[in-house]
Amino acid sequence: MLSVLEEESDIYEVFPPHVDTSEIPSQQDSPSSRKIPLKTYEEIDALLECGKKREVKIILRENCWSTHSTIRSQLWPRLCHQHAPDKSMQEGFYWDLVNQLFGTTELPEKGILLPQFVESQHKHYYHLTKAGIKVADRIVCVLGFALPDITYSPMVYPITALLLHFMTEEECYNCLASIVSSKDIMFITQTKQLHEVTWRTVMHISRKHIKSAAVSLSRHCPNSRSERIYMDWIWWVLQGLPFNHLVRVMDTYIHEGIKVFYRVSMAILVLFQKYTSDVNSRWSKEIQENGIDSALLSFCSQIPVSPRKLLRVAFGIRGLSSKYIRRVFVKTEMTLKSREVLNGSRQLLRSRSSENLPTSQSQINIQMMSHTLTIRELFTLWSWLPMRITMYQPVLLYTTEEHGCSLTTFYIRVEQHEPTLLMIKTCNNEVFGAYCSSRWVERNQKDERGNRNAYFGTGETFLFSLYPERAKYPWVGMDDGKSVHHAAELFMAADTKMITIGGGDGQAIWMDENIRFGKTDRCLTFNNPPLCQGRDFEIRVLEVYGFGTA
Repeated sequence: MLSVLEEESDIYEVFPPHVDTSEIPSQQDSPSSRKIPLKTYEEIDALLECGKKREVKIILRENCWSTHSTIRSQLWPRLCHQHAPDKSMQEGFYWDLVNQLFGTTELPEKGILLPQFVESQHKHYYHLTKAGIKVADRIVCVLGFALPDITYSPMVYPITALLLHFMTEEECYNCLASIVSSKDIMFITQTKQLHEVTWRTVMHISRKHIKSAAVSLSRHCPNSRSERIYMDWIWWVLQGLPFNHLVRVMDTYIHEGIKVFYRVSMAILVLFQKYTSDVNSRWSKEIQENGIDSALLSFCSQIPVSPRKLLRVAFGIRGLSSKYIRRVFVKTEMTLKSREVLNGSRQLLRSRSSENLPTSQSQINIQMMSHTLTIRELFTLWSWLPMRITMYQPVLLYTTEEHGCSLTTFYIRVEQHEPTLLMIKTCNNEVFGAYCSSRWVERNQKDERGNRNAYFGTGETFLFSLYPERAKYPWVGMDDGKSVHHAAELFMAADTKMITIGGGDGQAIWMDENIRFGKTDRCLTFNNPPLCQGRDFEIRVLEVYGFGTA
């Protein structure tokens, strides 16, 4: 009965005063012909309290609350706050920031200068009033002030405007800050490079998982590379879709992350192919008259299926697990970075070899503290690091010489840092190690079924040897276009008894719980030789480095 009452609620009880309700469509997407009762906020909150995120995911995908349901004023903040890194949001913090920035909490008469990461052509307001637009401007400005590392993020503004339709200004900021700062799930890209990685990721998975739709799309742009079509993928969703559809997409997005947008954009392509298969259809004629870009955006705005049908097509695309999408994303990111380094100017290469070396003070500190690294070896390692990491200074987080030989101590001092550099010096004076791309605390994470992940990490992880030989062993999947077996994607593993780096037909590095003995073998992940003679080794020193605030 509560659900029915929610669906029949007065429109003025649903939307805040900064929303113009006069043009918000009122039609409801019926849950089904069987009239299955919609879940209430209390039912979903109880599941979240019990940690049943998978059950919540299914509910959010299938329960088609109308746009005018009152549930979102509670549900959206609850879903967003579960992603906050510190699980807390201090009351009044937002208004303190507003006062710092503007000297008052009153809305300004004149327009606000927005951060540079906003794109003016993508300031989508939806149904905000003039006052609502000023509120959105202020929230985005405060976010830019609080999180100065955001350099390019055109998604931020439309996401802010959408959140504002169902909550107050302070709630909106808290929700936005929670999803932007999320560590476990990506919601919003924050650099130009990652923005490019997203459309390339959509392109790659579309060509593999919806081949016929991708081929059909490429046929409509014979005079140019079809890649350019995918550059606007996010605007098919955030700019193109009707408001009713977009609100339902947001229900799932703020729980599952950007992968929802990936799926919805692919569903749009599948439906677009279906409705353009007839050469006499209105959409086929629009392609001929106005081009593929205009026709696709027009199709989105007048999409001939209900929100329920759109989501069913989106989540019906098989093989798109979060883990798979993440692998494609990371591989795409690494490929893009590699091309930038190879194609960059000489000035960029000089910057890497000189200006971005560790500071002289860091070099002195390492000479004083390290039992494994000479300055020459440090510079060798520096040339192997990902470009962005060379912007930070190395910090010695853990050494057996000072902190003892215990995995427990190792985890306490190291597990929250990402990335880390492990250096091993054996009793035979061999020196080797690994660059580990992910936090060691991920050893405790569980999948959607509650099982602990045996392996974690990304393809940015690599092995190296410094003495007696110098060599780097990157992930075998770094070769562009090369498909690898799952056994070659075993990067990092750890528990209370051991640490492992690399797997598949052997372990590249294995250390025991006392950080005293280890072994090394060839493994499929890195296709490396054993990193020391004899394969079994006794550890003289283990050192672990972090990178400033990387």
